[in-house]
Amino acid sequence: MLNITKTAEGSALTIALEGRLDTTTAPDLEGVWKEASDGITELTIDLKTLDYISSAGLRVLLSMQKTMNKQGKMRVTNVSSDVMEVFEVTGFSDILTIE
Repeated sequence: MLNITKTAEGSALTIALEGRLDTTTAPDLEGVWKEASDGITELTIDLKTLDYISSAGLRVLLSMQKTMNKQGKMRVTNVSSDVMEVFEVTGFSDILTIE
């Protein structure tokens, strides 16, 4: 299960994820992003309460990063040690801006 919370302030958007970002929930995040991405120049992905991320979740984050490379900047915040380990093993720690 994945809970997605969006907070928009002008052209800045924060998406907070809670639960599991996996094969069954990645399409939900993708849908939310496609609806909200127009005009966004600053994207923050808050992973404070994300317990797990799979390759499907990584694919969505990569897609979001590619979009933001064209229209602004993206940062990932509050990454747990478990999720950070996945980012490091897959090389995503080099692709994403993690704070």
